[in-house]
Amino acid sequence: MKVLLLGRNGQVGWELQRSLAVLGDVVAWGRDQADLASPAALAEAVRKAAPDVIVNAAAYTAVDRAESEPELARTINAEAPAALAREAARRGAWLLHYSTDYVFDGSGHLPWTEEAPTGPLGVYGRTKLEGEAAIRASGCQLLILRTSWVYGTRGGNFARTMLRLAQERDRLKVVNDQFGVPTGADLLADLSAHLLRSVQSRPELGGTYHAAPAGETNWHAYARHVIGFARSAGVPIKVADDAIEAVPTEGFPTAATRPRNSRLDTRKLRDTFGLALPGWQAGVDRMLAEVLGR
Repeated sequence: MKVLLLGRNGQVGWELQRSLAVLGDVVAWGRDQADLASPAALAEAVRKAAPDVIVNAAAYTAVDRAESEPELARTINAEAPAALAREAARRGAWLLHYSTDYVFDGSGHLPWTEEAPTGPLGVYGRTKLEGEAAIRASGCQLLILRTSWVYGTRGGNFARTMLRLAQERDRLKVVNDQFGVPTGADLLADLSAHLLRSVQSRPELGGTYHAAPAGETNWHAYARHVIGFARSAGVPIKVADDAIEAVPTEGFPTAATRPRNSRLDTRKLRDTFGLALPGWQAGVDRMLAEVLGR
């Protein structure tokens, strides 16, 4: 089996190079080989590569900048996936694509199911939702994984930022009214390989799934967890526990509106594939231990 991976240098793409190796020959492309800002050229490159599986881990993810670059965001998040889906349909290949909690409007307190009404609040969410719709309309064999608050050991992420600030500042302010689940790139990659293996023998299992660890948190509680782990590990933390202030979303104005409720219901994924998902703390702690060399 030939697997074509797009976005090899991203957090999820890096982990996918490891996890997908059990499926066959993995060809991993970065932006030099596949520029999602040029869908026509992308389609031609995929046609020449002739893969059995396409895994798209590339996207426009600059949520705030997307508000001022809507056309570029739409090209990368909607038109490029549409081109990939058409090529997948043309040759009978599978397409695995990653989407986001931002396709929902963030209302309420219950976890979102795959069938819940969508209502993105900004350009990023709208373009990701357009990409989903285009993939489904193509008629290709598909897996779409919606996830939230992705982090990895490579590149920047919220936990790394909190670690740095906690060593530099006496006080921190962190939002406490946005709820979701931190999702490790390694977990997403492992789930991806498992699902792709499963649908090879049972193609009827294809579709849209929510993928995230168990539990929930908010950014303030997440920050306290990260800083507490680092403090216990002997990292010289400057900020005191009682100096990590919880503030509402309005305390940090941004160009794009963030959803308050990013909880994702993963029951469909767990029941369909017989999976048990770990609590979010386990993945975060593993990442922190690796980052801190503990």
